[in-house]
Amino acid sequence: MTMSLAHLTVLEATPIELIDAAVAGGFDAVGLRIVPPMKADRITEVIGNDRLIREIIAKSQDAGVRIWDVEAVWLTPESDPATLAAALETGERLGARHLLVVGHDPDFGRLSDSFGALCEKAYAHRLTVALEMMSYVELNTIAKAVRLLETVRPHDARLLIDALHFFRAGTAFSEIEALEPALFPYIHLCDAALTPPPADALRAEGRGRRFYPGEGELPLAEMMARLPTGIPVAVEAPCAAHSARPVLERARLCGEATRRFLAGLQEPAAS
Repeated sequence: MTMSLAHLTVLEATPIELIDAAVAGGFDAVGLRIVPPMKADRITEVIGNDRLIREIIAKSQDAGVRIWDVEAVWLTPESDPATLAAALETGERLGARHLLVVGHDPDFGRLSDSFGALCEKAYAHRLTVALEMMSYVELNTIAKAVRLLETVRPHDARLLIDALHFFRAGTAFSEIEALEPALFPYIHLCDAALTPPPADALRAEGRGRRFYPGEGELPLAEMMARLPTGIPVAVEAPCAAHSARPVLERARLCGEATRRFLAGLQEPAAS
């Protein structure tokens, strides 16, 4: 089973530090943030930085850690897929497999148009679009995400389930069971408190108040049982309890917790 370290887990890490963190945590891959989700977000500038891109590629190859996905494209009313050409080229050059996309446009027709145009461009750059439903954006349920995919019918786009957003959206397990297993390219795995925060605190929870897999109260095992066996796991778990620890230590703790959780899924039930 592939294990990828999502950038949000150690968001302040530079791309090179992120790869080192993956090694420290025993991860096979990383999810690299090259597009700021919102204009106010600050990230290391990778796009257009040829020297850094070459360093990332060399570091990735030397460490045996691949770039699993690049992120995070938020499709808003102002989005123009044409402006993302450089991001897609960068993702292809880095050898990324997936492009993470979030739908945050209340106009479904406009969202469908922009999503379709982006999927066409991503496909041309050998990137599979992973459409993530998130509890605090417009596209906040599996049903809405599936409707978009069925409306646009892109060449190669799939549905990314994030464990936190799955439960915060009140999604039923039957919604997973009703879909083809091939629709799920990988999963964002984390844990959290069982009781959700107020609606206006969902974003803050998502960005910094998660737990490492198996260290919270969510029924993750029941969710995983509905997903394809061996589905790749990208751990997106920024944890406030460990935020003061160095990046490498957090990655190590996160990797250890994830492996314990996944190993527990393989253990036979007590008779």
